[in-house]
Amino acid sequence: MDFNFKEEQQQFAEALKRWIAKDYSFEARRKIVHSDSGVSDAAWATLAKLGMTALPVPEEQGGFSGNAVDMFVVMKELGRGLVVEPYFATVLGAEFLKLGGGHEALLEQVAGGELKLACALGEKQSRHDLSDIATTAAADGDGSVIDGRKSVVIHGAQAASLVVSARSGGAQRGAEGVSLFVVPADTPGVIITGYRTLDGLRAADIAFDKVRVPASALIGAEGAGWDILDAAADYGAGLLCAEALGAMEAIFDATLEYLKTRNQFGAPIGKFQALQHRMADMYIHLEQARSMALLAAVKLGSGDAQERRRVVSAAKYRVGQAAKFVGQQAVQLHGGMGVTDELPAAHHFKRLAMIELSLGDSDHHLARFIAQPSFASGEFA
Repeated sequence: MDFNFKEEQQQFAEALKRWIAKDYSFEARRKIVHSDSGVSDAAWATLAKLGMTALPVPEEQGGFSGNAVDMFVVMKELGRGLVVEPYFATVLGAEFLKLGGGHEALLEQVAGGELKLACALGEKQSRHDLSDIATTAAADGDGSVIDGRKSVVIHGAQAASLVVSARSGGAQRGAEGVSLFVVPADTPGVIITGYRTLDGLRAADIAFDKVRVPASALIGAEGAGWDILDAAADYGAGLLCAEALGAMEAIFDATLEYLKTRNQFGAPIGKFQALQHRMADMYIHLEQARSMALLAAVKLGSGDAQERRRVVSAAKYRVGQAAKFVGQQAVQLHGGMGVTDELPAAHHFKRLAMIELSLGDSDHHLARFIAQPSFASGEFA
């Protein structure tokens, strides 16, 4: 199998690298993080100009029809650069719209960088189980009325429209009766409370108080949204694995450079064999995570739902374990300054911690992997 990236993919990566190095330095990022909105309109406009917002959108809606491997390249560079713009939230929302169909006009706006999306999926009681939905969607004439609360919606306060999961039937936990809607953030009854998260991104708790939406707001069929939700969540988990890989690469490179320049007892500490062994262990974890993250990106486009679930959960688990090990080792090897706000490595470590908790942590995905039929039958090939 050819593991080399295509020329177009390499061009996207190089364009992002140049922009981040020139205009999105660590200090520039810190100013954005501490601004009122927590994002930069100028940075978002640049991402759109570079074609990043159009990449995952179908050609029919003005995009480039990029697949998950194309997005792998982009997310890895965004992870290296600690970019805090609402890109992940928007492309994840766009995936819902693509899978559901019928929202081509919104996808055109996403492609042009005119629309930011956020995905209101998790609830206070649901933890990592996206089928645990207490938010309700009751039929009301030719539309629906949504009632409920969503928690930790990444970039929820920065989005113009929200992808919302709600229950129109069935038990609180289960695949039956799940409906998906796209709801403008300024719809009456939508109450958004934004805040900054540990890693410098923005999130929001969102209340839906008798929010009436028309039939056109439905994504897919009423009560049959679970397959879309499941597939889109796997897509998002795959993108997060790529972002985590970029962050791990950056923190590994920074640690290696530190060991080469930090002197102790008249020599660089990188010459001490014990520290070389720790760097070797970090490298092994990093390479294993790279392999699994790339495999997940490839399998996301396979069309086999069972295989997709199996590989994505395996990747999210392995990447989560690697992120924990690489991040902790990097902090320890940097000494006390490894946790200071002035050091980029500390921010990469925080971002890795948040990725681990997003769209299912390691324990959740390990259990999901074991629950797949292929595990019980021993079919791992």
